[in-house]
Amino acid sequence: MKRRTFIKTASLAGAATLISKDSFSATPSELRNRKPLGGKPVIISTWDFGRAVPETAYRTLTEGGSLLDAVEKAVMIPEADPKITSVGYGGYPDRDGKVTLDACIMNGNGDCGSVMALEHIVHPVSVARLVMEKTQHVVLAGDGALQFALEHGFKKENLLTKESEAAYKEWLKTSNYAPPKADSHNHDTIGLLAMDGKGSMAGACTTSGMAWKVHGRVGDSPIIGAGLYVDSDVGGATSTGIGEAVIKVAGSFLIVELMRNGTSPQDACRIALERIVHKQPKYAERGDFLAGFVALRKDGEIGALSYRKGLQYSLNRGGVVSIVDAEFMVK
Repeated sequence: MKRRTFIKTASLAGAATLISKDSFSATPSELRNRKPLGGKPVIISTWDFGRAVPETAYRTLTEGGSLLDAVEKAVMIPEADPKITSVGYGGYPDRDGKVTLDACIMNGNGDCGSVMALEHIVHPVSVARLVMEKTQHVVLAGDGALQFALEHGFKKENLLTKESEAAYKEWLKTSNYAPPKADSHNHDTIGLLAMDGKGSMAGACTTSGMAWKVHGRVGDSPIIGAGLYVDSDVGGATSTGIGEAVIKVAGSFLIVELMRNGTSPQDACRIALERIVHKQPKYAERGDFLAGFVALRKDGEIGALSYRKGLQYSLNRGGVVSIVDAEFMVK
């Protein structure tokens, strides 16, 4: 799989102006009282899933919608796009030919919901939101998540498109039913963070997971603290890449806590990646390892970094959309 083509609206030099290298330092109480720069919404998400994604989130906020509405509506766009093989409808199946979806959603007060290994539902992020709002739980999985979705009016559908089915059958010819190694071409999760003009935040993350994975495999995307974490007192973070690596360091939670203690968003992303390869050096030894994070601090400062070259992120700051190549650590 080749990563989708993107329209670069900011040069690498321009990207540097979006990510400050300041040595920001503040106490937790100072962070809570800090106001966002400019007083306008900021949206940041992994990869380029089209301008409609950040524009939808921004428009929802400026038209009076809630932060949860904004992040949900934005990620529903790739979930419903059959041409995107890494998220939602059209996502590549597991090695048994089943499309299983993972998603989570979280607001800045710690309320969150998640679904894992959900089949037959186009919009897992919407089910995750209902888990948060309608139950006392955080996570529903597998058949239970499907039952819950159907009880709340979701329609059961076949998520395996003709194109994804054809790719799966081609994979079967030479795979010997062995799941592939997770590499830099086998992902492209969308994780999205949104902040309104007052500093409140929310986030969502949704994926169909690793192509041809073992049935039942769950990556970092629906795990609160791994694929996504948001705290309006501080900021938020989300991840993409090889989920197992992110889970092992609770990557998004780590970044938020680093920011809470005065680390800049960019340096927090770097420390999280360094933690991965320090604790699990096997990843650094691989020439195709890719994991990355984007982060948004309460004042609007952003961070974006991947281990190797390849990550892009979408940014909507004050209504201006940019698709930017993230900085990377290793050539």
